[in-house]
Amino acid sequence: MFACVRANVLLNLRAMGLFSHKKKESSGSTGLELGLTKTRHGLLERISRAIFGKVSVDAEVMDKIEEALIASDVGIDTTSKIIERLQKRVEKEKVVGTDKVMQVLKEEIEDMLNTSPSVGDAAQIIDFNKKPYVIMVVGVNGVGKTTTIGKIAAQLKNQGKKVVLGAADTFRAAAVEQLDIWAHRSGADIVKQQMGSDPAAVAYDTVNSAVAQHADVVLIDTAGRLQNKVNLMNELTKIKNVMRKVVPDAPQEVLLVLDGSTGQNAFIQAREFSKATQITALAITKLDGTAKGGVVIGIANELQIPVKFVGVGEKIEDLQIFDKTAFVESIFR
Repeated sequence: MFACVRANVLLNLRAMGLFSHKKKESSGSTGLELGLTKTRHGLLERISRAIFGKVSVDAEVMDKIEEALIASDVGIDTTSKIIERLQKRVEKEKVVGTDKVMQVLKEEIEDMLNTSPSVGDAAQIIDFNKKPYVIMVVGVNGVGKTTTIGKIAAQLKNQGKKVVLGAADTFRAAAVEQLDIWAHRSGADIVKQQMGSDPAAVAYDTVNSAVAQHADVVLIDTAGRLQNKVNLMNELTKIKNVMRKVVPDAPQEVLLVLDGSTGQNAFIQAREFSKATQITALAITKLDGTAKGGVVIGIANELQIPVKFVGVGEKIEDLQIFDKTAFVESIFR
């Protein structure tokens, strides 16, 4: 009985354009929609149960929406802000009807991503007038850091950019080998040394090589150790300082890679890394395998750090430049 009721509610949501499987013309948007399928289904099914049979937005509806957001790993603090703002708009604008409630909810969630770009274009997040544009990539082991670097390099190479990779995670032989594979796959150059070499020396050589080659972008892979923040801070600071001997404003970006499927653990990692170094952007991976895509909203809002890349699949093109409007639309489609 309840399964039939829920199915009817979901059909009504689709009719309102809130849970549609219709694909857009853009292959990028389609990939994002498909990648967020688990998050979309989990969130909208919960909300459908909250609003079924309701003709007004009462306290029970608000409580159920709050539960749905928390279950999608939006985070307690960010969820509280969204609900508070939603409640104010419901009262001020005399919101009635579930379709209007959902529209207001979408608007408030998108506003929570106010630090992130609204256009999914590389030129919006990489200043190609600065050559080389140096991106130092940080994150714990296992989040997809090296793969993210490889995918960014491949996409930039496809755009005709000259890219140099720096294998500064010299504590794990597998990290250097994996980056080497990505360099060959993407056609990017790579600078590497023996395992156990000084990471700062690798970074220095990488930037030096990039300048000599008139490269457009440099991507520096770093070790993913978070156990001792003091050592991590010292290492990252040293890497920055030696790169600045060659390029005075390097790195122009410090990109933190997080595994979206870990939910609240991603929050913890983001906070700890932000204590160790100044993070300027986020890449959140593995969103296709989880219903916890709401973590993107929570981290961006609480840390006020822009999300610039999201990973929604295994293919190179499944690492996408983040577009907050497309992201929210894909969740509520």
